[in-house]
Parts: sequence; C-alpha cells; structure tokens
Amino acid sequence: MSTDLSAIGEDLLLRRMNERIIDCKLCPRLIKYSREIGKTRIQKFTDEVYWAKPVPTFGDPKAKLLVIGLAPAARGGNRTGRIFTGDSSGDWLVKALFETGFANKPTSVSKDDGLILKDAYLTAAARCAPPENKPNPSELVNCSEYLKSEIKILEKTTKVVLTLGKIAFDAYCKVCNVKGLKFGHNKIYPIHNDKTLIVSYHPSRRNTNTGTLTWQMWINIFQKARSIINN
Repeated sequence: MSTDLSAIGEDLLLRRMNERIIDCKLCPRLIKYSREIGKTRIQKFTDEVYWAKPVPTFGDPKAKLLVIGLAPAARGGNRTGRIFTGDSSGDWLVKALFETGFANKPTSVSKDDGLILKDAYLTAAARCAPPENKPNPSELVNCSEYLKSEIKILEKTTKVVLTLGKIAFDAYCKVCNVKGLKFGHNKIYPIHNDKTLIVSYHPSRRNTNTGTLTWQMWINIFQKARSIINN
C-alpha cells in the first residue's frame, strides 16, 4: 500500500480499503458461491435481501484489539453485509466483546442494529463466504493483501491481536512473517513492536456444541486481552 499513512486518518484508510473489498473480483469461486447462497434463501430468512458479495470489515479505527476470524458465514455476514453478524459465531464474539467492554451491546443481528465497537476491530482471513467454510490457498493469498494493509493501518494503536481458529492464525503469521509459533487455544505470544498475539479456537458450532470451546474458555481469552490492553 503506497498511501502515506501519516497524512490520512485511519478511518478514511479503512473506508477506502472496505470499498476495495466490496468491489473485489479476485476469487471467482467465492463470488459465485456468495451469489448462489443469496438466491437460495432458507425459510428463516426468506424475506431478506442478501448482501451476497465480499463483506467489509468493521470496528474502531483506533483499535487496540484486532480480531481476525476465518471468513463471513454463508447466512451470517454474507446475508447481513457485516462481519460476525447474524450467525452463532457472531453471537459468541459480540457477547464476549460486550462483557469485556469492547462493544456497546451484547448482540449483532444486522449491520444497522446500532452495534458500536470501542478499542476493537474485526477482520478475517477471507472476505467472502467459502463453501464448507474452507477457502483454498490461492483465495487466502488474494485476501492476504487486504489483511496486510489493515494490520499496517492499525499498527499504531494495536496492542493485542486475537486469531480465531487455525486458518486465521496461519494467515496472520504468514502476512506478518511470524515464524516458529504453534496453534493452540489460549496460547499467548509476544510479537513484534511490543504487541501480544492471543490464539483461540474459533467459536464455530462444531467447537461450541461439542464442548471443545466452552464459554468460560472463550471469555477468558477476552478478559486476558482486556488485561493486557489496560496495563
């Protein structure tokens, strides 16, 4: 990204980035899938007009906590047009953000629901809903340029980076050239420029319904992030 970050505010830079994300056509498979999901609505959302395109990121442009997820859910962000909104993973995430002072309300149901994040920014390894929640390597490479730019834009204020799931963990490590770290829930690593990387399981139903990720395990992650930011 060639823009002089010192001359333009983070908010404007992130808005410009999101405009590029929304217009992105780099991954034909994901564009096609997102649109197909928008046309084959399930009964619960039959009256809604799906977003059905790359989903912008969201949060405080002066964020101290950067949360990196996997990708928009097919009937979550791909439906609502906002990341981590309208699906079970978003429910878990926003409730935890609220309980630790990063959000003004505990729910996230639509992009116009009044949710405001303070000191937190939400992004993902992929910006389009992938089939079976599995973006392929070339798609992750395409999206890595957006992630790299966002990390750079938020560099001055970020204190904690939280990755949700192995794909997000690997994407972050690759983009930032961080080597030698192992994935695992509640692993905490000091990284460059006095920042801290916290690693978590993803709050997918596969993890939360099976007890692989309990609420106590989950909220502990955010309490730790808050403690680091406040010190």
